[in-house]
Amino acid sequence: MNLLMKLLGTGVSLGAGFAGTKAVNRIWEKITGNKPPTGGDDDTPTTLRSALTFALISAVVSTVIQVLANRGTQRAIARFAKSQDIV
Repeated sequence: MNLLMKLLGTGVSLGAGFAGTKAVNRIWEKITGNKPPTGGDDDTPTTLRSALTFALISAVVSTVIQVLANRGTQRAIARFAKSQDIV
């Protein structure tokens, strides 16, 4: 069952990361009025300053999501293990 909890934690982390990425992209567009600098085949020129700012914001949000997902998974595993001991 521990494997199931780890898989569930991975799924939650991936889902939260996807949602966080979408949120950062939307907020970036709303604040700056430009599409996020993703390095794709954009015709819009990107300054180094905006690319670094976007990368920094994305990294911070990603790290926070990863830490919160890991903590939540660890709490769920501990709670499940505790309930198994009671039964």
